[in-house]
Amino acid sequence: MAVADGTEHVVATPHANRRFHYDREHLERALEQLRQRVGKRPRLSLGCDFRLSAENIKDAVAFPDRYVIEGGRYLLAEPNHTDVPAHIDDGLRELLAAGIIPVITHPERNTVLQGTPQRILEWVKLGCVIQVTASALTGGWGETAWHTAQWLLKQEAVHVLASDAHDTTRRPPGLSLARDVVAESQGEKVARALVEDNPRAIVSGKVLAYWPKISF
Repeated sequence: MAVADGTEHVVATPHANRRFHYDREHLERALEQLRQRVGKRPRLSLGCDFRLSAENIKDAVAFPDRYVIEGGRYLLAEPNHTDVPAHIDDGLRELLAAGIIPVITHPERNTVLQGTPQRILEWVKLGCVIQVTASALTGGWGETAWHTAQWLLKQEAVHVLASDAHDTTRRPPGLSLARDVVAESQGEKVARALVEDNPRAIVSGKVLAYWPKISF
């Protein structure tokens, strides 16, 4: 389904939180088995959907290769859905100081951040990358998530679109519809950056091609 929609590269991002133990070595073996079944398309890499907690941040700073995407320097970082305390900012600074670049996942769907979207801009100012779920831009996560995603786009505070796919029915892979939405409102160059240029830089551990400067 992902390939049919135009996707060339998929990053597997199992959770690392209190509910799900993240065993990198086991997951690497599992992903290699999947590569053998999938073949050459799409390419598959391993990352992590990393819950921003004090315990996790401490472990990531000590063992960065355990969580980052493709052995690079980018880390998918997920704030708690019901509590985003102020000290999370210090945790993000700690990760950045250690050379790890947090990619904040789906902030438009976070009920706390929906009411305080300015905090997301502050994280961009720190040096964090913002990743929005594609289906949020097409109404799949409700009106509030849609409005928040649109607001972030207008603020030029979205660096990546991701499918956040979980299955083939309720949350299937797919970026093309959201890419069209971005192209219509922000232009083809930005749309390409969010689904091609920036993701390619992330999996390669390079500097993002598109990083607009937010005006506060």
